[in-house]
Amino acid sequence: MVTNDFGMNSFKHKVMEEVCRLEWNDQNDQEHIEQLVLKMIPGPKPQYRCCVFKEREIVRQRILLAQAKPTTYNPDSENIVQVIDSACDECPISAYSVTDNCRFCMGKACINTCPFGAITPGDFHMHIDPAKCKECGKCAEVCPYNAIVHLERPCKKACPVGAITYDENGYCKIDEDKCIQCGHCIHSCPFAAIGSKTFLVDIIKEIKAGKEVIAMCAPATEGQFGEDISMASIREGLKKMGFADMIEVGLGGDMTAAYESEEWAHAYKEGKKMTTSCCPAFINMLKKHFPDQYKENMSSTVSPMCAISRYLKATRPGCVTVFVGPCIAKKAEAQDKSVPDNADYVVTYGELRALMRSRDIAFTPVKDEYQESSIWGKRFASSGGVAAAVIECMQERGEDTSEIKLLKAHGGAECKKALMLLKAGKLPEDFIEGMVCPGGCVGGPSRHKNINEINKARETLLSTADDRKVLENLKDYPMDKFSMHRNGK
Repeated sequence: MVTNDFGMNSFKHKVMEEVCRLEWNDQNDQEHIEQLVLKMIPGPKPQYRCCVFKEREIVRQRILLAQAKPTTYNPDSENIVQVIDSACDECPISAYSVTDNCRFCMGKACINTCPFGAITPGDFHMHIDPAKCKECGKCAEVCPYNAIVHLERPCKKACPVGAITYDENGYCKIDEDKCIQCGHCIHSCPFAAIGSKTFLVDIIKEIKAGKEVIAMCAPATEGQFGEDISMASIREGLKKMGFADMIEVGLGGDMTAAYESEEWAHAYKEGKKMTTSCCPAFINMLKKHFPDQYKENMSSTVSPMCAISRYLKATRPGCVTVFVGPCIAKKAEAQDKSVPDNADYVVTYGELRALMRSRDIAFTPVKDEYQESSIWGKRFASSGGVAAAVIECMQERGEDTSEIKLLKAHGGAECKKALMLLKAGKLPEDFIEGMVCPGGCVGGPSRHKNINEINKARETLLSTADDRKVLENLKDYPMDKFSMHRNGK
């Protein structure tokens, strides 16, 4: 993960931490905000930009995002992912550039091939005029010395759906009609110019108001903080911070698998293909880029996050639910009003740690045990885990699954390819498990550690889980008290 911007993640998380401290102390007003800006960037010399005034402007924008507000550059935007224009100014505007490998060859294939007249001789090599270049790439194809390179900006390269473009000043612009809120662009930007709205201030207000605020930790949580920090450790730490309780969303994985397996079994008998409904970025990809398949092929079962939120709201009326995970798109899912009683707020692991530091609390190992999910629900976090849990439920009901063909697509490119095959009627598999993050949720953009470290710690923690069955586990919960259908009916 990129850590520029004199420790990109540490700096923006420090801003979040300080904003949280202001809210805990009833000081989250404009006067104290300006004092915070000066505290973060005291001057007079700049630390990482051209001047302290620019650095302070960027901090002000980060504070807005930390308060769940859009940046001043796009004040009416409801998008979770936001661009800080003042931080987006160091990437090359030209997509194609001529290197020193250029020999001024006599054939001048680049000039003769360019249909837009964008290439002219410079002092030392050919020059491409970015105002005329249409990025067709023909010049790079014909250059005999491979002297013309394609400089794709990292944010654009990371976007799986082509939602990122640039304005005339070279600032990154997000097409909100295309954006699937996956957040992959956020950590790809070496200047931390892209961020997401953060709901920590709202959560603090709910806790201070005496609300029953309950954390819901994603299955990907196990392993994020090392093999010594179990779900019981996380539960204890969250209670110290003011949360009324914590519940593992792996239980929601059990719920989703049980109901989605019924849909799959029915669809399989009818010869209808289906997709999973857990990954919100995958659902956004369906909804925005494959609307017909969204209507015809997507499971109507809610995600594990929504399942647990509905369970809590049905059994503990008036509670406030907060999902904790590695996912940016979950923030957008929580704001989707077409799916009622979903999580009230979503925070990432980095945001959670900033919140904990604002109260001087850290996770510590505990001897207590805590498990509400089957191992199948716990493994929802990895690619193939959702499909495996669904098949397990079908087998627990005595159904024959030997002929079922599954496509486990992870990563934006694989998901897009799978949906294109589905749209074209050429998908050989019966069901698509779609996860936009490589490796599944454990590879989410806001994961806490390297994915290999996470998986190693996860296996240690998951090895201690019991072998309870999914359907047997759900008998201990009032599934008749809430709906597992997306529309809430």
